[in-house]
Amino acid sequence: MSAAPLTPRSVVAARLRQARQLRSLSQRQVGVRMGLDKETASARISRYESETMAISLESLFELARALDVPAAYLLATTPAMADAILSLGRESETQQESLSAVLAALTKLPASQRKVLVKDFVEGILSREA
Repeated sequence: MSAAPLTPRSVVAARLRQARQLRSLSQRQVGVRMGLDKETASARISRYESETMAISLESLFELARALDVPAAYLLATTPAMADAILSLGRESETQQESLSAVLAALTKLPASQRKVLVKDFVEGILSREA
């Protein structure tokens, strides 16, 4: 049985909940950070999370600012994509360009070669941390 197709509202709702929990913020706190009235802030964020209310593009950017995440994070359709966007978002623009170039080069390699390089790279980092 295959999973139901993702809808834009379900993607944003999932990422919103994830980012809010990551930042340990309540729905009210997120709404207030967006500039919403504190009396209605929690209800608005709850509607976004429950997928009962669509979010405008402007509000999506305000929400990203309030959560201190890149706006693209809120649109990431997989957890891995979301994690990659968060990681890139923490870096300077120069570093983002460098890391993007590395990723582009990796994706041009055959899958088997890429798998070996990534495995060796990750193991090298982990051994240095130990």
